[in-house]
Amino acid sequence: MSDSSAINRRDFLEKSAALAGGAILSSTASSYARVVGANDRISLGHIGCGSRGGDLDEIASKLKSSHTVEMTVVCDLWSGNRQKALATNTGYYGRAPRAVQHVEEILALKDVDAVLISTPEHSHSPILKMAAEAGKDAYVEKPMGNVLEEAKAGRDAVLNAKTIVQVGTQHRSEPYPQAAQKIARSGALGDVSKVEIEWNYHGPRWRGRPQVKEIRAQDTDWAKWLLTKPMRPFDPQLYFEFRLYREFSSGIPDQWMSHAIDLVHWFMDDPYPVSAMSHGGVFAWHDGRQNADTFQTLLEYPKGFLVSYSTSFGNDAPSFTRYMGKKATLSNIGGEGSPRYQLVQEKGTHEDDANIDSKRKSQYVLLPGEKGLPPMGIDDLTTEHMANWLECMRSRQQPHCTVHEGFAHSVACMMAAESYWTGRKIFWDPKTETFSDSKPS
Repeated sequence: MSDSSAINRRDFLEKSAALAGGAILSSTASSYARVVGANDRISLGHIGCGSRGGDLDEIASKLKSSHTVEMTVVCDLWSGNRQKALATNTGYYGRAPRAVQHVEEILALKDVDAVLISTPEHSHSPILKMAAEAGKDAYVEKPMGNVLEEAKAGRDAVLNAKTIVQVGTQHRSEPYPQAAQKIARSGALGDVSKVEIEWNYHGPRWRGRPQVKEIRAQDTDWAKWLLTKPMRPFDPQLYFEFRLYREFSSGIPDQWMSHAIDLVHWFMDDPYPVSAMSHGGVFAWHDGRQNADTFQTLLEYPKGFLVSYSTSFGNDAPSFTRYMGKKATLSNIGGEGSPRYQLVQEKGTHEDDANIDSKRKSQYVLLPGEKGLPPMGIDDLTTEHMANWLECMRSRQQPHCTVHEGFAHSVACMMAAESYWTGRKIFWDPKTETFSDSKPS
């Protein structure tokens, strides 16, 4: 979590956020069912009310006054999550939302303007497609997809319906990454040849969810949960610990690398890799998981730089990100979401030792008027990203992370996962939007 100074800054940003004025007509008859004026309430429905879903509920509630929004429907296949979301949102808004079990029910409600999608990642793209076809704006958690054809179909449905979709790589909306991105785009780094990212954690990530012992088959709809996957016997461990199982998630790439590579795409203005080559394995936690607990991938990009992404769940060594340019290095100190960026100037060359300055100039990336060190650590409850989406729902402008950016980070993560499982170098063909084992001609 960020320190108190970050919390104060976040509160200030929430209070100072202005509503976009004027009534907004829908871009197509199917994509927006009613006029939403600056003071009209936005009615939200929530699909998938588990752990991250609870965070999104809290974030939305913090915007209920400044952005005139209310969670009016909650939807989850499991009665336990449904009942919890019902109680939580009743507390936030002073009245109970409706509670439904199936996606089709919530998408059929004409008085729901938009939906939050925080289901397991194998269902992100299929449900996004359904939401677009129902004319609903959507906030969909990352990764936007982990099956290539499903991710394409979700993107295309959104573009066809002209709905407003925000993909949940929220760091694009936060002030410190925004300030650092401007530096990266300014030319201050010079030619960047390599980006290094290492985010670590010590523990059997995603294993040991208590809900595994609480759920019963009769309290959910197992077939609907599987969605596009083949039928198999009910498995409560798979239901809640899906990130450990290959068919439903790639684990580290889907969950952690999606954030990291999205920032690289944004900072470097280079959205699709040329190639990916991965390695790793289950080296730390031999608990029946299929997905790696130790993972590394190398990606090459068209502009001529290499990205190294690495995560270990067996050791919490300090995490960092480095953009390495000929003129300077832009470093992020800490793991995902850390606001502490530092710019260090390069001096001289090794061909001329006399020009090497051991006291290279360095400075932290600060917000206007800020003094001292920026805070460290991640705050999962920042409101800027959802606020940006709500504002774009009224203006019908595009938000900070559209389906184009969501599709791009999904492609990079899918390439990394495909390379890991096949042992081959995977190439991206931007013309056909397909993966291959050889570089496209």
